[in-house]
Amino acid sequence: MKIKKIVHAKKMGFCIGVKNAVNLAEEILEKNFENVYIVGMLVHNNIVIEDLVKKGAKIISEEDILNEKYNFTNNDAILVRAHGTIKEVYEKISKTKATIYDAACIFVNRARDILIEKIKENYKIIFIGDKNHPEVKGIISFGREKVNIFADLDELKKSDIDKEEKYLILAQTTFNKNMFNEIKEYIKENFKNYEIANTICGATFERQRATEKLAKEVELLLVVGSTKSSNTKKLYNIGKNLNNNTYLIEKKEDINKRWFEGIDVVGITAGASTPEKSIHEIEKMLKGEIL
Repeated sequence: MKIKKIVHAKKMGFCIGVKNAVNLAEEILEKNFENVYIVGMLVHNNIVIEDLVKKGAKIISEEDILNEKYNFTNNDAILVRAHGTIKEVYEKISKTKATIYDAACIFVNRARDILIEKIKENYKIIFIGDKNHPEVKGIISFGREKVNIFADLDELKKSDIDKEEKYLILAQTTFNKNMFNEIKEYIKENFKNYEIANTICGATFERQRATEKLAKEVELLLVVGSTKSSNTKKLYNIGKNLNNNTYLIEKKEDINKRWFEGIDVVGITAGASTPEKSIHEIEKMLKGEIL
């Protein structure tokens, strides 16, 4: 089989938030701490996490902190992941002797700050996103009793939410922008008193738009990233809706050579937490073993 061309998405791979988080983790690991603890997966990519663990990082859970499993000392460092964490964990670690670092993305922090501010102004919150995602759990923990969370427009439409209340509309930073635009139109047509905050990450939208364009131009699309990554899964869904030959892979071993039978042009895009080396290894395999 012979692939004639490999095309990259114009925007793909590490976003600035992920890059900053990984760089911060590596800087901390070079310091003289006895232990460097990371709260949850720093970013949603197993390859990145495995590399940090090899360098000495210890991954711990929010439950470990809340249950006081560790006796943190002033020789320890605690790093909060790029998705942030829940209010109770921030409060708990602030009372320890450890040195605290926060790698939470600026878009996550902005969404959290807006939520806190508007709750003080007696707004209720409509939050659009995945209630089980750590970013969402972290943000809404700062105003749980005031937050109504919906996965999508259909769920919002089916709810019995009181449309006469005063609402702030927030979205998960990796939410599909086109889908959020539909939700905004619904809000404008059906709610009387609301504000809509733009909390979708610009880098996320750029990657979504680039993937949309690429999916239309190639015969087969590879989306490189973790199945645990929200933004990567959204890129896959965008690609799959436009090009049935779309596959989500994390590493070169996930490739099935039969996918490429009769394929001349292959596109590659990658989630915001996907390291360059993963992309390079996959492209190298394509060129070496399939081209």
